[in-house]
Amino acid sequence: MRIKGTSMQAKVQQQDGKSVIRLEGRFDFNAHRTFREAYEPALGLPAITEFEIDFGQVDYLDSSALGMLLMLKEKAQAAAKTVALANCRGTVKQVLEIANFGKLFTMR
Repeated sequence: MRIKGTSMQAKVQQQDGKSVIRLEGRFDFNAHRTFREAYEPALGLPAITEFEIDFGQVDYLDSSALGMLLMLKEKAQAAAKTVALANCRGTVKQVLEIANFGKLFTMR
């Protein structure tokens, strides 16, 4: 399933108990609806035990994106699911490291 927003797109694939959300573009305040629409359907699925957020095609993220990730982590924990961040590189990786997200999330 592909979800398009003004600044970011999300492609969602569910397989082997995992909901993989591949983000593309700018992950900023304008992407909040796109991001929420990408993860919310899987929150209620018992077969899904993990969310993997793939940052391979993200070229920018800001503090509101960090807040959205924390909100997802909170909602996922309440639903007994985990969240992992994958393919973080460049400035995206630097922002996540500065915010100490490596201590809060599994980073792949």
